[in-house]
Amino acid sequence: MHLESLPLFSLTTVLYPDEVLPLHVFEPKYKQMVEDCIANDAPFGVILNKEGVLEDIGCTASITKVTTVGENGEKDIIVTGMERFRIKEVYRNQLYLTADIDALVDHKVPLAASSTERVIAQHIKLLELAGRTPSPVMYQERERLSFFIAHNAGLTVDQKQEVLELGGESDRITYLIAHLERFIPAVEEAESVRKKVRSNGHFKDFPPEI
Repeated sequence: MHLESLPLFSLTTVLYPDEVLPLHVFEPKYKQMVEDCIANDAPFGVILNKEGVLEDIGCTASITKVTTVGENGEKDIIVTGMERFRIKEVYRNQLYLTADIDALVDHKVPLAASSTERVIAQHIKLLELAGRTPSPVMYQERERLSFFIAHNAGLTVDQKQEVLELGGESDRITYLIAHLERFIPAVEEAESVRKKVRSNGHFKDFPPEI
């Protein structure tokens, strides 16, 4: 599907489909963009900006709530990620950027149940290492489980963009399994070192546990 004149909001983060993201809108161009999107009940596109260079693939965002409006028109808004897109051409003929885009559709490759179970188990373990108490229920009935996990899986911004660009759920789950296989042991090792240092009273910056 080809769409024209999608407003672009460039950020230093990656938005995923189904992800909820709060944004503080204060720049004049983005204040106008948000006003236009609200007036037209239209989405905008979130695209990663790396040192002034826009990535080709982003995610459309729907404004679901305006939480605060400042005296100067600044807004705090809540957006929800919708669908991935690829930029065809960018236009700079108004206050904010717009683009012609192609919507990206996942290719359908069967996903083994064992892979789903594995990535969920890995993610639960990671969250537990972070001191959280995740429930297996939160992974149920998610059509795009990969994006739910990738949002909080210790990925760098570049890695998050890589996940966004992958063409299907099977590819994304495979990527996340490989990432978590490397990342979890590193987290466990760092936690082990931290505990050892904290238990040694000779290190004044790491007082012993009481």
